[in-house]
Amino acid sequence: MDIYLQTERLTLRRFTADDADLLIELDSDPAVMRYLTGGSPTAPEIVRERQLPNILAGYEKWGGDLGLFAAHEKEGGAFIGWFILRPEPDGPLDEVELGYRLRQAAWGKGYATEGSRALLVKAFTGLGVRMVWAETMSVNLGSRNIMEKLGMTLADTIPTPPDMEMIEGSEFGGVRYEITKQQWEQQ
Repeated sequence: MDIYLQTERLTLRRFTADDADLLIELDSDPAVMRYLTGGSPTAPEIVRERQLPNILAGYEKWGGDLGLFAAHEKEGGAFIGWFILRPEPDGPLDEVELGYRLRQAAWGKGYATEGSRALLVKAFTGLGVRMVWAETMSVNLGSRNIMEKLGMTLADTIPTPPDMEMIEGSEFGGVRYEITKQQWEQQ
């Protein structure tokens, strides 16, 4: 296992070419996909032919330091989802997105906060990151609550992308939260 980061209860590792089924299963749950696609699953061929190759290419592009990381419970090793810490495709390496997608079985256990907190530490103390941002739909109160627990502040509202207009709550748009290294150090 190519470990990227460990927390008290989680191990984050780099995905491998053999992990397509984990991603397909995660993206097949309508509740997981509620605020992303309105509950529609991601087609398995898109995961295999586009998403997973892009994840693996990201490790090469960013030297394995940034990207999308599989998350497993330390106790028992169950796959619980993924976390993301990466810049925009052509963005500066010192401004990165933080995010996660977790299986329903992992909801409500504090994993999103725990994994995200550890990624902030890594970003600001080991990767030279200046600012971390995260986006979600305005109505996704669970994710917004986690961003606020992390000390992130509401920076902007964003329009709903055309491909997400069919999602419940899309008329309220999205939100962008941010935290700078300086703000994080002052917590």
